[in-house]
Amino acid sequence: MSQYAFYILSALSVMSALFTVFSKKPVYSVLYLIFFFFTLFGHYILLNAQFLAAVHLIVYAGAIMVLFLFVIMMLNLNKEIEPNKNIVSKFAAVISSGLLLIVIVSVLKHADVEVSKLNQHTDIGLVESIGHVLYNEYMLPFEMVSILLLTALIGAVMLGKKEIK
Repeated sequence: MSQYAFYILSALSVMSALFTVFSKKPVYSVLYLIFFFFTLFGHYILLNAQFLAAVHLIVYAGAIMVLFLFVIMMLNLNKEIEPNKNIVSKFAAVISSGLLLIVIVSVLKHADVEVSKLNQHTDIGLVESIGHVLYNEYMLPFEMVSILLLTALIGAVMLGKKEIK
């Protein structure tokens, strides 16, 4: 059953990624990218990585995609103001993309990963095991990151605050 779900999610992921790249309107591209993130969420659930799935859904599909939509709407991208790319830059983009594809295929061709080795630990992506490691072994770095984020939040509020005259 999970094999069929994997194939369906994979097909939807590839289709939404292609629609993201080939869409003419930027807002539609962002919406297709959000759909791609939801399909990736489904892949994480199939891999028994619930914590990673939840963080992915909150951070990427929630916060970052909303920021993308706001930026695209604020920029008001029109075809009239968009600069035309010359043929040399298009050719360079095609060549570099082809070289990247060759590198990725050669790396994946020589990769020796068996699925049976990956599924030996059934509790590897669960929230309980991640919380146990995070709050026991990495407590000091975790608290330092929280202080750093609090400092950045206070700095952002101070920078955005209007001066009283």
